[in-house]
Amino acid sequence: MPVLNERGYLQRAVQTVLAQDVAGPTELIIALAPSTDGTTELAGELAADDRIVIVDNPEADIPIGLNRAIRAARYPTIVRVDAHSELEPGYTTRALATLDRVRAANVGGVMKADGHTPFQRAVARAYNSPIGLGGGAYHGGTQEGEAESAYLGVMRRDVLEEVGLFDESIRRGEDWELNLRIRRAGYRVWFDPSLAVTYWPRESWTRLVRQFSATGRWRGELVRRYGRGNSVRFFAPPALVLMLALSLVVAALQLSGVLAGWWGVAASIVYLPVIAYALLVIVVALGRGGGTGSRDRLWTLAVLPSMHLAWGAGFLGGVLGGAHDTVDTSRLGSRNTPLP
Repeated sequence: MPVLNERGYLQRAVQTVLAQDVAGPTELIIALAPSTDGTTELAGELAADDRIVIVDNPEADIPIGLNRAIRAARYPTIVRVDAHSELEPGYTTRALATLDRVRAANVGGVMKADGHTPFQRAVARAYNSPIGLGGGAYHGGTQEGEAESAYLGVMRRDVLEEVGLFDESIRRGEDWELNLRIRRAGYRVWFDPSLAVTYWPRESWTRLVRQFSATGRWRGELVRRYGRGNSVRFFAPPALVLMLALSLVVAALQLSGVLAGWWGVAASIVYLPVIAYALLVIVVALGRGGGTGSRDRLWTLAVLPSMHLAWGAGFLGGVLGGAHDTVDTSRLGSRNTPLP
C-alpha cells in the first residue's frame, strides 16, 4: 500500500485489508511517503499490529514505493491495495481462487467508486459510467475474461520479478505498463467481476482537474513509448480537446469576417462533434447516470467535461513534450512535487 497524505482514509483502508480472511499468513506493507497531514503518525499507530510493516518511500513516487514494498514482502502472492480504497469482505480469497483457476499472473476486479459528498458522488458516478472513463472492464464490466490491465491486482510474485517489477520512470499509468509487460511475456491478466474494491475519488474540483491532467500527461508519455499498444479509447478525450480548440478558431474567424459566405457555412461542420458531445453530457446528466435531484445533475454536468478536457489536454502535452517530472499534485496543494 503506497501512502501519502491519506489521514482521512488510511485507517479504514487498513481495517478492510486486515479483515480479509485468508487461509495462510499475511502481512500489510505500507510504503510511507513524507506526509504533512498526520498520516505518518497515524501509520505509526497502526503499525502496533505486528502484521503491518512500514517501509520508507522518501521519493514519494508510487512505483518506487510499490517496488520497495514488494522487495520487503515475504510471501509468493502480492495483493496491491490503495489507501484511497477499501477491499470488500472475501476479496482476497476469491482473487486467489481465480488466480489458480484461470492460471493468470494478475487478477483484478471492479473499481466501485463511491462518495461522501455530492461532488465526490458525482465523480464516482462518472468513474462507474462508460461515458466517464471510457468503458474499461474494471469500471463496471460484467464479463469475466482476459483483460488489458487490472485495477490494483492480485499478482504472482515470481512473474513480477521475471518482468522487472514496476517501471520506476513512470509516475502515472505504471499499472497499465506493468500489465503490458506481463502480457507480452506470455502471461494472462484476468478480469473477475465478482471482485470489487470501493474507491473514494478526489473531494474537490481543483484536485480532480489536477489529478486528471497529470494522468492524461502520463498517458501521452506512454503513447510516445508504446504507440499502438495503447487502446483506442485513450484518444477520445484529446480528440475532443482538438475539436473544441478548432471550433473556437473557426468561431473567431467567422465573427471577424475572415470566414464568410459558403466557406463560413462549410466550416461550421467543425461544431457538430462538440454539439454532439454537449448533448451526450446533458443526456447523461438528466438520465439515471446524473443522480437524483437538480444538485446531482448540475455536478454531473460539471464533472464529466472537467475530467475529459483535463485528461485530454494533459494527453496532448504528454504526446508533444513528454511527461518528464509531472506528478499528481491533487493531494499536495499547488506544488508540482511530492515532497513537503
